[in-house]
Amino acid sequence: MRKRCALAILLLVALNLSQVAAQDNSSIVAGEITKPLAASPGDPLRGRAIVASRQTGLCLLCHSGPFPEERFQGNLAPELSQSVARYTVPQLRARIVDASYFNSQTIMPAYYRTEHLNRVAPKFAGLTILNEQEIEDVVAFLATLNTSKP
Repeated sequence: MRKRCALAILLLVALNLSQVAAQDNSSIVAGEITKPLAASPGDPLRGRAIVASRQTGLCLLCHSGPFPEERFQGNLAPELSQSVARYTVPQLRARIVDASYFNSQTIMPAYYRTEHLNRVAPKFAGLTILNEQEIEDVVAFLATLNTSKP
């Protein structure tokens, strides 16, 4: 009887663990990540600071945007308002998490991926560029630039 109870408990634990693994919020499905990565909603002001930061987001190396205080904005990628106009919040989240899912030749970094990356310094191996909350903050800021989609 004890063996059966122990086996039943082990099976329940294994099933629960597999469900947790299956609920990975950063998985891109049909070009979207529908669930937020963080428990707290994104803060557009923090997101703006991340996007404008030349140490954190590095977005202005390639993009330009509504940052009159920032000199030398990029011109390798579309202006941010133009970039976000085509996408919903779940689509934006997916593109920030891993732009290479959509274009394997992109120069945009995967901000929330740790595997299958090229030329990663050993001290950064296994780390994401942005954490879950920072991703949500950036998405919240980009959503404020998008006046065409909810």
